[in-house]
Amino acid sequence: MTIPRLIGSVTRASPDATTSGLLVLLPSLGTTTAVWGGVVAHVSTALPELRILRVDLPGHGASPATREPFTIAELAEATLRLVDETGGGRFHVAGLSLGGTIALELAAGHPDRVLGLAAFCSGSRIGDAVAWGERAAQVRASGTASLVTGSAARWYAPGHLEAFPDGPGARGLAALVDVDDESYALCAEALGGFDRTASLSGIRLPALIAAGEHDLVTTSASMRAFAEALPDARFAEIAGAAHLAPLEQPVESAAALVDLIRGGGGAGLRVADTGGAGRAEARATGMAVRRAVLGDAHVDAANAAITPETAAFQDFITRYAWGEIWSREQLSRRERSIATLASLVTGGHEAEIRMHVRAALRNGLTSVEITEVMLHTALYAGLPAANAALGIAREVFAGLDANGSDTDHDQEEHGG
Repeated sequence: MTIPRLIGSVTRASPDATTSGLLVLLPSLGTTTAVWGGVVAHVSTALPELRILRVDLPGHGASPATREPFTIAELAEATLRLVDETGGGRFHVAGLSLGGTIALELAAGHPDRVLGLAAFCSGSRIGDAVAWGERAAQVRASGTASLVTGSAARWYAPGHLEAFPDGPGARGLAALVDVDDESYALCAEALGGFDRTASLSGIRLPALIAAGEHDLVTTSASMRAFAEALPDARFAEIAGAAHLAPLEQPVESAAALVDLIRGGGGAGLRVADTGGAGRAEARATGMAVRRAVLGDAHVDAANAAITPETAAFQDFITRYAWGEIWSREQLSRRERSIATLASLVTGGHEAEIRMHVRAALRNGLTSVEITEVMLHTALYAGLPAANAALGIAREVFAGLDANGSDTDHDQEEHGG
């Protein structure tokens, strides 16, 4: 048996916590612990008592390179050893793609240690041995740098890299080049030999199976079938994400993980979800969603303009509108933008329309689609209201520079 040496980093629980649980996070092939950065920030806010252990794969990030073949089961054993080195005990485990197969192996092979399982964009079997063998051969011949273009297309939803050219997605592609070639190839071959499909009916742990809406590798259909084969699993689709859903949509991914931990029999983990702590969590979630939809510049300007008289209202909007309603998974943000624009036009709320036209653009609607929403609303809200809204929309569109960035810095804030 070959047990690779894995290195991890621990985010400690709040020093004021009286009890502590553990969440183990495992990345995908070609990525490092950084893929979970946004999720860790939000989970830590919601569950301050939780310790979070992020683990790097062999030859990725901080973990040393290896030259000996290994299996997914041996990666699971290596992860378990790292857990024991950092305090041991039972734990929740979440994995992305290859990391999800390790998490599944831990749940199947060590049910006495695992409290709950989360698999993002993964499966009980991913691809086949032939395809993974070809990938390994490519990397051995040409290095991980040869994978960057293909990975960009697989990992991210359409438009993500263009919208965030200096964001974590671009940094993830840069980190791929630094992954040790042979270690990557060995990980690919381990994936080619992994198949836990026959074991799924016996894994009786609370589970979250999450797909990316635009993932063409582990599709929503395959992930839903994966969830249905597990006795106690909940399926979730992360809107606006492809294969690296936790990186692209950390707020939604973190919220799903928090739900699993709170409802999954978290022995040893005390979670206060009422009163002040519940409000703090809703505020943190709301602020994250608000920034994602409206943009940092808008929210920073709005926060800077808060006065003692408006502070309570702004807190209410952040917690209720953004932390409760906009955070719900039943509609995508794109769909919520359509509903919001139609409602604002109907109500004649012209002061809010400009802000939400910008938000709709950030949420993936095109200027043509926004105009179509207003045209459709004119049938039911009346021509004057829709005409006024279209005028505002045209001003916003005209303020876009050649790169699609908003050059109109009017930061007027009311209910947003």
